[in-house]
Order: sequence, then structure tokens, then C-alpha cells
Amino acid sequence: MNHKEKTLEKDYRYRGRIINVRLDVALMPDGTTTSYREVVEHPGGVVIALEDENGLFSLVTQWRYAQEKELMEFPAGKLERGEDPFEAAKRETAEETGYEGTDWVDFGEFVPTGAYCEEKDHLYYAKQGKYVGQHLDSDEHLDTAKLSLDEIIGKVMSGEITDGKTAMLAFKVRERKRRNEG
Repeated sequence: MNHKEKTLEKDYRYRGRIINVRLDVALMPDGTTTSYREVVEHPGGVVIALEDENGLFSLVTQWRYAQEKELMEFPAGKLERGEDPFEAAKRETAEETGYEGTDWVDFGEFVPTGAYCEEKDHLYYAKQGKYVGQHLDSDEHLDTAKLSLDEIIGKVMSGEITDGKTAMLAFKVRERKRRNEG
């Protein structure tokens, strides 16, 4: 069965520093057209589960303006348009934690809101390497913490960690470890 829709028109309503918003007209598989498909264009991001030699993972807590609260998350960052996700993961790891990553594992993509947003987050796991110093962006203010994987999963299950990309990556890391894949 073919469910693919074809874009006929794109009408940009907003162009911003991080996102663009457009209203599309689409051709449906049955030959009819939609009135509008709302789409948020977003360049995507990277998320990193960085584990130290004691089995503890780096997390950051920062104010998330759109949510109007602080969120605890794995280190993460937005991709620049056209940026290689692995290079962005290495950059964000050092910027937010102060450490390089080693022995990287690529866990693929996570789509946080597929109904209307193009964003894809690339999920990575790495071992903590040498300290290179934290380099936060000028508008970035965060606290760092180290938690075990069980503590992270517990906070996801209790609702203390509500960030979807962090929850997804924590469960992927746990399953990889359960399967003895590293």
C-alpha cells in the first residue's frame, strides 16, 4: 500500500535562526489534495550518552524556555545546516561536559515529533576521554551531574526526566549493555 504524499506547494510563513515554518499543499495517494500540511523545518541535533570509567553518565540540567522549566538531559546540541552529525557530537560533548569522547557507538536517529517537524536527532554513546575544558555558548547556562544508568532510567520512569531524546538514548544504551554489545 502506498501512503506517500507529494508536495505541490510550499508557502513559508516564518524563517528564523533555528526553524522555518511553512504551509504545504500536498497530493494524496488517492489523487486528492490537502488544504495544508504544517511543517517545521529544523536542522536536527545530536545527543550523547557519555560514560566515565566508573559507569556514570554525564547529564546537564538547563532552563528550556519553551517548556518554562529546567530539564535534565544528556548533552545535546543543534546541527548547523549541512554539518556532519558525528563531528557535531564530538563538538557538543567537549563543549558541554569538557571531555572528549572515545569508542563511539552510533545508535541512529530519533524523530521527536514526526507529525509536523522535520527534526531528526542523532543518538551516540561514547566513553569519556581526556579533559579538554568546557566551552559553553554565550547563551548556554547549565549544571552538570553524573548518574548511573539505573538512576537515569529511574528518573525517566518517575517522570523526573521528561526529555524524549534522553529517555530514548538511555533505553538504547541499557539494551546494548544487556545484550553484552559493549
